[in-house]
Amino acid sequence: MTGSVSAYEAKTHFAQLLERVARGERIIITKHHIPVAVIQPVPPAPAIPPEQAIAEIKALRRQYRLEGLDIRELKEEGRA
Repeated sequence: MTGSVSAYEAKTHFAQLLERVARGERIIITKHHIPVAVIQPVPPAPAIPPEQAIAEIKALRRQYRLEGLDIRELKEEGRA
């Protein structure tokens, strides 16, 4: 479903517009009856298989190393 509102109405009722968008509605914002913006739901992130997620995490761990830093010292440093 698509709706249309003026920029003034969008500013005045932004919270309600977000609720409508959260329910799946696409809203066109107009200024002097000319479309200038669209608010629409964010498409869901594609699900990736757990095996792929694990492989990506392992690749990141190989890429970023502590290079001799002690994790315990880093934790203590953050508590100060």
